[in-house]
Amino acid sequence: MESKDMKEILRELAWMSAGTLLMAAATNFFFAPAEMVPGGFTGLAIIIEHFSERFLPLRIPVWLGNIMLNVPLIIFAILVRGWRFMYRTLFAAMMFSGWLYVLPEYGAAGDDLVLTAVFGGVLMGAGLGAVLLGKGTTGGTDTIAALVQKLVPHFGVAKLTLVLDALVVLLSVWIFGLRVSLYAVIAVTLTGRVADGFVSGFRNAYFIYVISDEYQAIAAGLMQKLDRGVTMLRGTGMYSGSDRPVLMCAVSRRQFVAARDIVKECDPDAFLILTDAQEVRGEGFMPYAADEL
Repeated sequence: MESKDMKEILRELAWMSAGTLLMAAATNFFFAPAEMVPGGFTGLAIIIEHFSERFLPLRIPVWLGNIMLNVPLIIFAILVRGWRFMYRTLFAAMMFSGWLYVLPEYGAAGDDLVLTAVFGGVLMGAGLGAVLLGKGTTGGTDTIAALVQKLVPHFGVAKLTLVLDALVVLLSVWIFGLRVSLYAVIAVTLTGRVADGFVSGFRNAYFIYVISDEYQAIAAGLMQKLDRGVTMLRGTGMYSGSDRPVLMCAVSRRQFVAARDIVKECDPDAFLILTDAQEVRGEGFMPYAADEL
């Protein structure tokens, strides 16, 4: 194995180790003490701990419940998809359980469910984002979704994962009550937003599309005043049948107002479309990582 490949693997393992540490901290310092279920296998492990304390002579801690749920699933996934696709998931899942074992359960937010949901969600999201940067997952519902998606290919993995997480949160309503479960929804939402932002570097941008007869003046203004590249796409007006050049330009969130003003100054009747760009890489935006070049 080349040294470059080894360095890349070590970098990925470092991201996953740091990420699972943050996820374990969110679980043991916020979610588990408050019996707040953040979806996924982590939420199921919290439910298992609760039931074992009440009905079994032996308490099953969250770290052990996470292993009990993940190991059979990952072994099955390896048989279905192969070791090459699952070794990172196995590493991340075992690291997550290891950190859950090492870190003590401590109610950092006390009885404050707002602080629990906010800080737990942010920590969990940052940890999940770091794991994703390491090209891994922690198993759980996203692995189930990936397997199920092969049977129902018209459903995306993200949608299936959302459905599975929602089912876990609904189960927590029956066990822990509606109030704490509503706060869990806030935590899950924050987790997703922070994880997405962590992966994209919190540098979300906009795509603007402009249809105007003054496209040359608009393009010149965007390039000169904002120092942004502009691409002209060939379009055809379906009603008139005439050619309609379409300008496409990626701008940062801070530049959008200025870009809109440039369009308005050149042509107050211009047709302007704004869309969110989750991630933009290249000159003027995020650089490509070394492994992507």
